[in-house]
Amino acid sequence: QVQLVESGGGLVQAGGSLRLSCTASGSIASINAMGWFRQAPGKQRELVAAITRGGRTKYADSGKGRFTISRDNAKNTAYLQMISLKPEDTGVYYCYTGPRGGNIWAFDSWGQGTQVTVSS
Repeated sequence: QVQLVESGGGLVQAGGSLRLSCTASGSIASINAMGWFRQAPGKQRELVAAITRGGRTKYADSGKGRFTISRDNAKNTAYLQMISLKPEDTGVYYCYTGPRGGNIWAFDSWGQGTQVTVSS
């Protein structure tokens, strides 16, 4: 099993920036991808960004050019740097991990979520 703890959410004005962190513990060796998805009230869950153990990244169109995902394998931590935030980025952001051999967007563990609120 993998346990995930996120941090870094908060309230920011439109155009501002936030950096989310996610640290994994437990069955670290089973992890390939780490990523983020978000959930806003009344909206479908949306995958945001992901990074493999080897450093390959993938982004949803909504975050391209504004979001950057990175990873420190030695610290079992992934980061999501978000700039030029928009009100539509508001939601609960969940960190996830995916198993070795799985698709970069596939996940089998996720954290408790951190709230991101962007005011207009």
